[in-house]
Amino acid sequence: MKIRANGIDIEVEDSAQADAAFAERPAVLLIMGLGMQLTAWPPQMVQAIEEAGYRVIRFDNRDVGLSTHFDTLGKPNLLWATLKFKLGLVPQAPYSLSDMATDALGVLDALGVARAHVVGASMGGMIAQRLAIAAPQRTLSLTSIMSTSGARGLPQAKPEIMRALLSRPKGNSLEAAADHSIKLFKAIGSPAYPTPEAEMRERVELGLRRSFHPVGTLRQMMAVVSDITRAALLSRITSPTLVLHGKEDPLVPYACGEDTARRIPGAKLLGIEGMGHDLPPIPVTEMLTLMTEHWRQCAP
Repeated sequence: MKIRANGIDIEVEDSAQADAAFAERPAVLLIMGLGMQLTAWPPQMVQAIEEAGYRVIRFDNRDVGLSTHFDTLGKPNLLWATLKFKLGLVPQAPYSLSDMATDALGVLDALGVARAHVVGASMGGMIAQRLAIAAPQRTLSLTSIMSTSGARGLPQAKPEIMRALLSRPKGNSLEAAADHSIKLFKAIGSPAYPTPEAEMRERVELGLRRSFHPVGTLRQMMAVVSDITRAALLSRITSPTLVLHGKEDPLVPYACGEDTARRIPGAKLLGIEGMGHDLPPIPVTEMLTLMTEHWRQCAP
């Protein structure tokens, strides 16, 4: 369903849509990562959270999926922005991660949800951190998955991973876009839990048919690169925090999760063996056990 939040249209999936009884349950707000749609949350993960007694709220971040696209803001020059960043300068972004956190709060407002357990993956973890900083009274708990504080000096992805992330499809067809995405997902995926290519292709093509908007991903990337103050503000987070991170993450190295947990008072860090920068079934099952226990301890 489409809702109006923070002055834009945001596509939302809410457990309470299908069953009004979920409206009375504690809410879990899931925030997805760079360029990824709400459908990227594994269905078994969503179902397991519901079966554990929670209302699940997912949404497409601005500029991806079926939410408002910001094409009037133009296409960023990512190479120039990266050079500026390496020189210690702050690139100009079309919008900020704080804006995206305000979008997430707007989703809660539109649905009448006063407080939620906030869960973010990758860039979504950065947005979730921003939300917890800005609105502690709305954040029952924070779970940051395979994310980072954004502090300078942290380990970065290997050059070949960045080349895969910044490369373009070899053509304009759906097949070319799918091939490109599959190559990237293989590069950053979990070495101990590889996804069969046929399964990955089916999932990728379903997402592309729903929406394909790569320039929006570039603008989101600019928001990430320009968010240079978040690390210093993480000490303000008062919500109980769980940091989950794959120990084999080639895109956002495990040290980034360690740094995030170190900066948030009382945060608990748990590393997942064999997990890269994705959400395969076995690590997801392990994370679900950890998250549901975390949420129970944070019950209002």
